[in-house]
Amino acid sequence: MVEAQKTLAERLLAGDKRALARAISLVENDEPEGWELVREVYPHTGGAAVFGFTGPPGVGKSTLLAALTKLERERERTVAVLSVDPSSPFTRGALLGDRIRLSDHFLDPGVFIRSMANRGALGGLSEATLQAALLMDASGRDVVLLETVGVGQAEVDIIDHADTVVLVLMPGSGDSIQALKAGVMEIPDVIVVNKADHPLTDTMVREIKGVLALGPREGWQVPIVKTEAVRDQGVHELAEKLAEHRAYIQAEGTLSARRRRNLMNEVLAIATFRMRRELEASVREDPEVKQLLDRVVTRELDPASAASTILERPHQEHG
Repeated sequence: MVEAQKTLAERLLAGDKRALARAISLVENDEPEGWELVREVYPHTGGAAVFGFTGPPGVGKSTLLAALTKLERERERTVAVLSVDPSSPFTRGALLGDRIRLSDHFLDPGVFIRSMANRGALGGLSEATLQAALLMDASGRDVVLLETVGVGQAEVDIIDHADTVVLVLMPGSGDSIQALKAGVMEIPDVIVVNKADHPLTDTMVREIKGVLALGPREGWQVPIVKTEAVRDQGVHELAEKLAEHRAYIQAEGTLSARRRRNLMNEVLAIATFRMRRELEASVREDPEVKQLLDRVVTRELDPASAASTILERPHQEHG
């Protein structure tokens, strides 16, 4: 078993697409050998440029990623795309399969595409997503593109793994501007207005500029790129802005600081997820906890006091 595992790691590090697909499946299914594999290849990560794309459904992120992938391939760079879709409550799989998106690139050995469900995990992010991104990085891909649907806090967590964060909007999606104004999401590094042939495009760009004007004057100035991904328009300019941002954070020394923060967040996210899973399991099986919850239901005990009691218990047991 260990020998077979070793060959899988070697094949993965050599850039074998099938090994990468197998490795991601192991991690997605929470197989111990998947975690062992990540442990083995982790020292080989950090080489890929990781770009995260977020934005509401229907703005054309997939089309944009397909156009960007095509451009990167023309430059002879290898690409991996990880798309995190809302869970399908029926299949527990990804709602929007790989087949519909990026279909032009399926036969290209230099492109690897994977959809994953977020499975409603805490923070909207399964541990597997983070691990899958690391595996893509370890497989020697030059560029890793992460895509997620939505602009809420949960999506920001996923995108936290990226070196550069891109928010994709389209004219008329005013709720996204509201999310930016309300500070639901941190200001991204690059903003794209896709479907820019729309009559409301200029109005939207003005609104975005209004939000950005409230931010800091110094440092990286967030560019707004107008694209029509279906016609391949503006994609070169977007690629330039991504390269500029990457060069900027490398020159400023903030790439390593950003990665440090992201990795710390990742460790905490995994620890939180596992603690919650253990806590939920113990709550289901423990009669004392059930009694505690019954007391909350009958209004004898308030929820915060019950939570404190539950949190104090493991320390007593281990002590």
